[in-house]
Amino acid sequence: MTLNIGDIYGKVYRGLRQVRGSLVIIDPVPGVMYDEIVKIRAPDGIDRVGRVIEVSRDFIVVQVFGEETGLQLDSVVKFTGSTFEIPVSEDVLGRMFNGRFEPIDGMPPPASRDKRDINGSPINPRARIHPNDFIQTGISAIDGMLSLVRGQKLPIFSESGLPHNRLAAQIARQATIPGKEEEFALVFAAMGLKNDEARFFIQQFRESGAIERSVVILNLADDPAIERLITPRIALTIAEYLAFDLDYHVLTILTDMTNYCEALREISAAREEVPGRGGYPGYMYSDLATIYERAGIIRGKKGTLTQMPILTMPGGDKRHPIPDLTGYITEGQIILSKELDSRGIYPPINVLPSLSRLMRSGIGPGKTRDDHKELSDQLYDAYSRGIKARDLARIVGEMGLSDRERLYLKFADAFERKFVNQGEYENRTIEETLNLGWEVLSILPPEELTRVRESTIEKYYYKAKSVAYSA
Repeated sequence: MTLNIGDIYGKVYRGLRQVRGSLVIIDPVPGVMYDEIVKIRAPDGIDRVGRVIEVSRDFIVVQVFGEETGLQLDSVVKFTGSTFEIPVSEDVLGRMFNGRFEPIDGMPPPASRDKRDINGSPINPRARIHPNDFIQTGISAIDGMLSLVRGQKLPIFSESGLPHNRLAAQIARQATIPGKEEEFALVFAAMGLKNDEARFFIQQFRESGAIERSVVILNLADDPAIERLITPRIALTIAEYLAFDLDYHVLTILTDMTNYCEALREISAAREEVPGRGGYPGYMYSDLATIYERAGIIRGKKGTLTQMPILTMPGGDKRHPIPDLTGYITEGQIILSKELDSRGIYPPINVLPSLSRLMRSGIGPGKTRDDHKELSDQLYDAYSRGIKARDLARIVGEMGLSDRERLYLKFADAFERKFVNQGEYENRTIEETLNLGWEVLSILPPEELTRVRESTIEKYYYKAKSVAYSA
């Protein structure tokens, strides 16, 4: 079946057994390894790049990146003997690439002899350090109640039509490490993004100046879906280099992980694998883990890698396999609400079902402020009571509520309108966020603040009440 045309520059063979969409089936070849990069030249003269995704005694399956139209059974196949590697250097900052790491900013490819496998290497669990340093996003609902910590992986769960792209751009513009003069970099990876959305992000990064400290990897909606499987891995390889080789603190935003999982399901179906829950492959959990678990802090390294994946929940279902599995792997979730969005609240973050599991490690004296934890707990408690009062009012009417319930209803409205709601370009410091939280709490009498110590009430509550009264 094969015609060996030379081994000096890799194993070269002629002839494919089958072409099935973006998958190419080849007869078995000795020495070929899983994840090896393959170059295919079709009769049309166009060179294509692929990756070995299955090796067995009977056949080899190659996943082709780019356009597969034009592939013929008499194409020439070259096995390179290496995995998918990309050149890395500090020069990637300020650059934009497509999902195959080809420049789309009119500049030449990065010149570097240092190349890294996009699959990365597992971090030794003993070398990991527990994340405990606060990142200020300038967004009160996040900083005050869902605090992001360096080295954490904190996803945003959204729905189609909600402003998750605007929120991601705002976080990218505003994320800082308060009180420390340290380099901070952003790696932004988009999978299946529409052209108008891509233009929005590029414009935001350029206008804010964030592009100078950013690396942008864009896989657009009209790009081959198969490239979505390598886009986040390319982004994280760059992020790991910046963090663990160059000592940057790196924030990586991955959007939209739902498009990534749909591409994973598409490849699984083409390989005729037995489908799991929802038609997704049974290994989707471990596959997502190979992406999310690349965040963290390594002992002896100054840099850190923080992740904020964004995914749109199909039908708003938190039990859908994608958000469900993501929630198991990551350290919390920020959930956006259609109800809040319909009432003009931006960002429409529903704090009650949201959670940051590492928040308590990154807040408090010396990090944010001594009252942060107590204030957050009290805001949660009061807002949940206010939501219950609002639900009851829909049944019996506001006049049917007790005085105490009407007070909590008033608090819930003020909490959403003043604390959660803020301008898209409004960048609040953590001090402003905490002070605003106390100002909203001042609606309630001090005896209702059951989650706060007396000393904390004396220090912050009455001052905030006087400010609110004078306003």
